[in-house]
Amino acid sequence: MKNLDFDWKPLTLVPILALLVAPFIGSASTWLTLTVAGLAMGMIIFVIASGLTLVFGLMDVLNFGHGVFIALGAFVATTVLGMMGNWTGSPDLWRNLVAVFPAMLVAMAVAGALGLAFERFIVRPVYGQHLKQILITMGGMIIGEELIKVIWGPQQIPLPLPEGLRGAVLFGDAAIERYRLLAVVVGLLVFALLAWTLSRTKIGLLIRAGVQDREMVESLGYRIRRLFVGVFVVGSALAGLGGVMWGLYQQNVTPQMGAQVNVLIFIVIIIGGLGSTGGALIGALLVGLMANYTGFLLPKVALFSNIALMVAILLWRPQGVYPVANR
Repeated sequence: MKNLDFDWKPLTLVPILALLVAPFIGSASTWLTLTVAGLAMGMIIFVIASGLTLVFGLMDVLNFGHGVFIALGAFVATTVLGMMGNWTGSPDLWRNLVAVFPAMLVAMAVAGALGLAFERFIVRPVYGQHLKQILITMGGMIIGEELIKVIWGPQQIPLPLPEGLRGAVLFGDAAIERYRLLAVVVGLLVFALLAWTLSRTKIGLLIRAGVQDREMVESLGYRIRRLFVGVFVVGSALAGLGGVMWGLYQQNVTPQMGAQVNVLIFIVIIIGGLGSTGGALIGALLVGLMANYTGFLLPKVALFSNIALMVAILLWRPQGVYPVANR
C-alpha cells in the first residue's frame, strides 16, 4: 500500500471541503456542529468499511455479503445491552461505557465467528473468481438476513443510547452530541491499530508479503492461508463493531440495515483506492461531511451527493485517492 507521507494532496480534501462549505452555512456554531457530526458519521462508516477494505485489499475478495456482519453485530448489541439495563440507564458515563464496550466485544466475537464460517463455506471455493464472489456472497447475505429474522424477528428493534451518552456538550453556541465524540475516538483507535499492525508488526509484514508473492512466503514455512483466514475474521469482526456503532447512531436496527449501508461502504472504498486503509479513512470522512452538509443545505439532493462526490474524486484520480499497487 502507498505510504501516506508520499502524497499529501488527498489529506487536504477534508479541510478543503469543510472550508468551502462554511460561507454557505453562515453561522459558525452551526458549521462546527455539522462538521463534528459529519466527522463522527464518517468515523462510524470507516469502522464498517475498514473490514471490507482489509478483505479486498489484502485478499482480493469482493465480499458483497459484508452487510450481514454489520446487521448481526447490531442485533447482538440489542441483546447484550438489553440485559444491562441497570448500567445503560445510569446517568454515570463510566457505567454506560462498561455496558457499551462489552456489547461491542461480544458483537465482534459473534461476527468474527460467522466470518470464519462464511470464509470456509462460501468464499473459499471462489477465490480468484470475482463474478462468482459477487453472486455467492450476495446470496450468503440474503441467507444471513433471514437467519437474523428467525432469531430476533423481522421487525425493527430499538437500540437507544445509554443515558450518559445522550445529550450534547456545548462549545460556545455549538452543541456536539456526546455519542458522536465517542464515535470519533473509537474510529481513530481502529485506524491507528490497523495502521500499526500492517506497517509495524511481523504479522502485518507477512500478510503484505503474502499479497505480493505468496509462493515465496510459503516456501519460508509460513502458512499464508491461515493468515488470510485471520484477515477475513478480523474484517468481519470490524463490521460487527461498526454495526453496533451504526445501530446506536440510528437508535434502531433492522435485518436489512447492512444491505442499506453497503452502498456507502462501496463508495468509501472506491474513493479510497480499493483496498487502502488510509484512503478509506479519507473517503469515509468526506462521505460523512458531504451527507451532513447537503442534508442541511440541500435536503433534496442529499441522497445523490455522495455519488456526485465519488464521481468528482474519480475524475481527479480514476483509481482513488490512494490506489493499492497492482490493483
